[in-house]
Amino acid sequence: MNIQENISLKPYNTFGIDKKARFFVVVKSSSELIEALKWGNDQNLVILILGGGSNILLTQDLDALVIKIEIIGIKPDRETKDHIWVEVGAGESWHDLVLIAIENNWGGIENLSLIPGTVGASPMQNIGAYGVEIKDVFDKLKALNRSTLEIEEFENYDCLFGYRESVFKNGLKGRYVILSVTFKLDKFPSFKLEYGAIRETLEQNKITSPTLKSVSDAVIGIRQSKLPDPKLIGNAGSFFKNPTIDEEQYRSLKAIYPTIPGYPNELGVKVPAAWLIEQCGWKGKRFGDVGVHEKQPLVLVNYGNGDGASIKNLSINIQKSVFEKFGIDLNTEVNFL
Repeated sequence: MNIQENISLKPYNTFGIDKKARFFVVVKSSSELIEALKWGNDQNLVILILGGGSNILLTQDLDALVIKIEIIGIKPDRETKDHIWVEVGAGESWHDLVLIAIENNWGGIENLSLIPGTVGASPMQNIGAYGVEIKDVFDKLKALNRSTLEIEEFENYDCLFGYRESVFKNGLKGRYVILSVTFKLDKFPSFKLEYGAIRETLEQNKITSPTLKSVSDAVIGIRQSKLPDPKLIGNAGSFFKNPTIDEEQYRSLKAIYPTIPGYPNELGVKVPAAWLIEQCGWKGKRFGDVGVHEKQPLVLVNYGNGDGASIKNLSINIQKSVFEKFGIDLNTEVNFL
């Protein structure tokens, strides 16, 4: 176990924020993870678990032991005529998994192409895009209980999946470290093309018989046209969740703002956060080295030497303005550290 001191976390977060960890260690197995946790506990340190760093905003140096999870491996678990179950290490790149699934003709996650981060974070966030969420393909996961240092399994129903939510972000937050995730994928894929511009993009490319690759390529093209590449401009993807409001509030807002979009769901009406933010005049605004992306107002960006505290303050100001104009609370997808 190679524990390092005073390590910059700039390479380990997609915002590219240059903050330091007092102690830092990479673990590649459950045994290494247990060893690191024991060491951190013996030193009475705060312990933070880091995956791909695509859903965090560093606002300060961390007086803590940061454990980066790099547990890898992709292996079929079992299969039937129609499905295959694949166990994937928590440290695997999510997008790399999607590409491997496409190569093997395993369907179900092609709509989730190009989402940043690691596999271990995918059930925590219940990541989703273009009509597909992790809960739709999730079978089970293995996680280490940080108190008992025992490995436990969680089935789909144990995870209490919701919109960008799971039990690991709420009731069990900070109590487990995900080691691997098993997905149930389709051997004979069916496609979800009704969401976003997937079908339109396929038609523009003259594709009449979609394949996993052509759907994935369409999603990648759409995302690249809207979202900045974290390798070029620091960001964490969507910074805010799309809020759901009750039908009465939506009708009242519709009377004042006739163009407000809304999508009914089981809890009320979902309103696109990007629309709300743009209506408040934030789209493309820049404040020194931080700002709101010029094409997608859901994305806050670091243009080079931005500070996490400045991005946090920007997000708070956006939340205030949306609430003042529409009476709607915006919640963040990104975790502040």
